[in-house]
Amino acid sequence: MSEWQVVRLGAEHVRSMAECHIACWREAYRDLVPAHVLDAFDVDRRAAAWEKIRENYPGHIAVAVIDGTVIGFASTGPARDESPVAERELSAMYIRAAWYGTGVARELMETVLARDTDTSLWVFQENPRARAFYRKYGFEADGTHRVEAFTPAVEMRMVRRADRASS
Repeated sequence: MSEWQVVRLGAEHVRSMAECHIACWREAYRDLVPAHVLDAFDVDRRAAAWEKIRENYPGHIAVAVIDGTVIGFASTGPARDESPVAERELSAMYIRAAWYGTGVARELMETVLARDTDTSLWVFQENPRARAFYRKYGFEADGTHRVEAFTPAVEMRMVRRADRASS
C-alpha cells in the first residue's frame, strides 16, 4: 500500500471525503445502524454538507490522502453540546477499514487534538473498538448518554482533560 499524507481539507478533497465518510459508516456501523439508514446516504448531499463545513470552519478538518483519495479524516471544533464539558469537540474520526492499525488514525489524532485543551466526543455505546481507541488518547466516559440523531443507537460522551492527555 502506498504511503498516506495528512493534510487540511481542501476543496479538491471534499467529494472523496464524502465517499470515505459513507463507506466508513457502512463498514463500522452495519451492526449498530439500521440498513435503511446506511443505504440512504447520498454522496452529493454529504459532499455539499462537508463543503459548507469546510468553508465555515477552515482548518478544522484533517484528511489522510493517498493519490488524491481520502482514506480517513478527523474534525474538531468548538463543543456543540448545550452545556459543554470541554472547550473542544472531536466531532468526526473515521478511517477506512483497510487502514485500521496502520498509524493513519494516530497521525490524524495527533494533527487535530490540542494537548492543552479539554476535548469531548460522542461514540456509540455499543462500539467497544472505538471506545478502546479513544481511551488510548486519554478520553474517559463521563456517564452522559443520548440517542444518536439518525438512528436509535445510544451514544456516550467521552472527555479528555488537558492534564491527562497522552500521546
